[in-house]
Amino acid sequence: QVQLVESGGGLVQAGGSLRLSCAVSGRAVSFTTLAWHRQVAGKQRELVATMYSNGNTNYEDSAKGRFTVSRDNDKNTWYLEMSSLKPEDTAVYYCNAPIWRAWGQGTQVTVSS
Repeated sequence: QVQLVESGGGLVQAGGSLRLSCAVSGRAVSFTTLAWHRQVAGKQRELVATMYSNGNTNYEDSAKGRFTVSRDNDKNTWYLEMSSLKPEDTAVYYCNAPIWRAWGQGTQVTVSS
């Protein structure tokens, strides 16, 4: 059974950086599409960034120029590097592998002004 476990969230000041990790067990991350989402309490979960199975990436407008998705096949882990963080980036961040219909448990990111 595939499991996705996020980590790396925390409290950071505006303008700071964080790196989120999505560690996968039970399946190989290579050649698999992964999406990062985030959700603010009381609001719908929104897509932030996608890394496709071929390694191409796509970023929503909120993430362009500030966030970077990467993958380490040896560690079977995806990453979301976030920089120039803003208070509006505060949310619970989730990784999702659509082909496996699997979600992680989420990691809280809080950006203080």
